[in-house]
Amino acid sequence: MIVSRIDSFLTVSQIRLNNFFETLAGLFLFSLRFFKEVFILPYEIEEVKKHMVELGMKTLPIVGVTGFIIGLVITMQMQPVMQRFGAEAFLPGSVGISIVRELGPVITALIFAGRVSSGIGAELGSMRVTEQIDAMEVSGVNPFKFLVVTRILATTFILPILTVYVIFIALIGSYIAVVLVQNMTWEYYVDRVIFSVEFGDAIPGVSKTFVFGYIVGLVGSYLGFNAKNGTEGVGRASTTSVVIASLLILIFDMILVKLTLWLWPTAT
Repeated sequence: MIVSRIDSFLTVSQIRLNNFFETLAGLFLFSLRFFKEVFILPYEIEEVKKHMVELGMKTLPIVGVTGFIIGLVITMQMQPVMQRFGAEAFLPGSVGISIVRELGPVITALIFAGRVSSGIGAELGSMRVTEQIDAMEVSGVNPFKFLVVTRILATTFILPILTVYVIFIALIGSYIAVVLVQNMTWEYYVDRVIFSVEFGDAIPGVSKTFVFGYIVGLVGSYLGFNAKNGTEGVGRASTTSVVIASLLILIFDMILVKLTLWLWPTAT
């Protein structure tokens, strides 16, 4: 009985692992097609702008609230630790560096993936199973360029803007937490944060969100564009998009952290 359950578990795990690597291979080929199509005329600039507004404006409230809570909670958690070592004066700078370099970009990207990647997967998946994409091909329209390229470009360029917004909101939340635990003025708080956060801290943190935004758009577009099996396939594309996009964001974050530390050694 136990042996059969172990065999069943290993079989399911192997199938899921094979599906994951097949998805990675498909994403690689899909990405190559994107870089081929993105430079071919005509450029759908208006469509890209429309998606940037839709994806960005609808995500602002949730990422804003998340950023505020992150700044508030991280500061309240770090204050007792800093107090224990007599380093309360370094609290604003420590929180600022943490938010700018890592917490702000990664948390924003994960929230963005949950909100946007699933939506893209569901939208394109619905168009695929209802044969709207096939109809576009028959009518002479390039569905990949019109539906996929525009969405990937929109997510790539809107996520860094959202990240800057979240960092600003998180620092405000951090200041409110500092006021609750210490008697610190806004001028002193800003001075400590600016003094601690260098140019080499801000550029790597924001720059890597271009990659995260590209991943979000690529994964959602790939799974939605290749959805099968009717409404069941649409649901699978939507949920799988969030899982794979979030996992790839964390994997690439590890790679990009090492890369940015190598490129900007003075920021460490």
